[in-house]
Amino acid sequence: MPGTVTRRAPGKLFVAGEYAVLEPGQPAIVVAVDRYVTVTVAAADGADVVVDSDLLDHEVRLGRSAGGLRALDPADAGHTRGTLAYLVSVVEVVEALRVEQGLALAPLRLTIRSRLHERGVKIGLGSSAAVTVAATQALTDHYGMALPPETRFRLSLLSSVRIDAGPSGGDLAAGTWHGWLAYRAPDRDALRRRLRHGGIAETLCAPWPGFSVQALPPPRDLALRVGWSGSPASTSALVSGLTARPWWRGPARAGFLAESERRVNAAVHALERGEPDTLLDAVRAARHLLARLDADVSLGIFTERLNRLCDTAEACGGAAKPSGAGGGDCGIALLPDHHPASDLRARWAEAGITTLPLRVTGPAAPPGHECHDTDPVSASPSHRGHL
Repeated sequence: MPGTVTRRAPGKLFVAGEYAVLEPGQPAIVVAVDRYVTVTVAAADGADVVVDSDLLDHEVRLGRSAGGLRALDPADAGHTRGTLAYLVSVVEVVEALRVEQGLALAPLRLTIRSRLHERGVKIGLGSSAAVTVAATQALTDHYGMALPPETRFRLSLLSSVRIDAGPSGGDLAAGTWHGWLAYRAPDRDALRRRLRHGGIAETLCAPWPGFSVQALPPPRDLALRVGWSGSPASTSALVSGLTARPWWRGPARAGFLAESERRVNAAVHALERGEPDTLLDAVRAARHLLARLDADVSLGIFTERLNRLCDTAEACGGAAKPSGAGGGDCGIALLPDHHPASDLRARWAEAGITTLPLRVTGPAAPPGHECHDTDPVSASPSHRGHL
C-alpha cells in the first residue's frame, strides 16, 4: 500500500443552467477554478481514522463499526454529521467498496486544508464537493485502487447522495475533470435507493440514465471575471425551498426546464463554434431566466449586490449573472478580453463587490468522449481488479 498521498480538487462556478440541472438529464455549464481543497491520507496510530481539518480546532478520532464511522469522543459526534459529514461519507463508501471486494482496510489519517474561503467566510465555490472529490482520489490512491476519472466521479457522487440527494453533482464533475464542462445529472434519489438495496459496487457499475459530462473549449475573445457579494448563502436551503414549492410540481416547471435547456444549449454551441457574441447573449438570457424564476417563486436568488454586480458588468459591455443558487456568494461576468480588468474591478468595488482573482483550471483528465449512461463503468474482471 502506498505511503502518504496528497490530492487536491478545485472549486467550481456555474455559468448557466442553475436549478434546472437539479432535474435528471437537464444541462448546465460549470467551470473549475483555481482555488483548491487539499486532502492528505497517511497511516494512522491510535484510532481507525484520524481527521485533522483546518475548519476544526482539534483532531477528531473515529472508530469503525457495523453502522459506519463513529466519533470516539461523544463530544465530536456533531462534527461527523456537520463539518465532516461529506469526508466521513467518502471514507465509508470507499471502505464499503473494499469490503464488498474482499479487500483489507487500514488505519488512516486524513488532513484537510481549504482555500475556498474569503476572509474566513465561504464564497460559494463548492467546498463540500471539493473535499469529496479530493478525499475520494487521495483515499483510493492510498489504498492502491487505480481508478479512472469517471469511476472516481461516481464514487464521489455516491458519497454525496448519502448525505443529500438534492445537489446535482455538477460541482463534483468540475472537481473531477476541471476546465469548462457541459454536465447533466443522473437521478440521485434513484442512486440512493439502489445503494441501499444493491451496495456500492452494483450501483457504481450500473447505467446512470440522464448522466453525461462533456469537455468544452474556453470562450473565444472573452474573459471570465468573478465577483463576490460579501455574503454567504445556503445552497441547500435555496434548493430545498424551490423543490418544496407547489410551483416546482406544477406546469410552470416544465416551461422553465425547456427554456433553460435552450439557453444552455445555445451557450454550448457558442463555445464549440467560438462565437463570443452568441455566448454573451446566452448568458444574458440565462440571467433573465433566473430573474423570472425568482419573481415567480420569491426565493431570493437575486440580492441587491448581485444585481449591482450584473448591471455593472453589462454596462462594461459584458454579460453577467449569479453563479449557482444565488442569495449571495458569487456572480460571474464574461467581458471582451480587451476590456481592462482594472476598470471592472474598480466599478465593482464602488458597488460593494470584491473581485476574486480566479482562473479556470485546465482540464486535468478530460473525457475522451462524452461519458453517459450507455457507457457505464465496466464490471469486467479487468476493471474489478482495480477495485
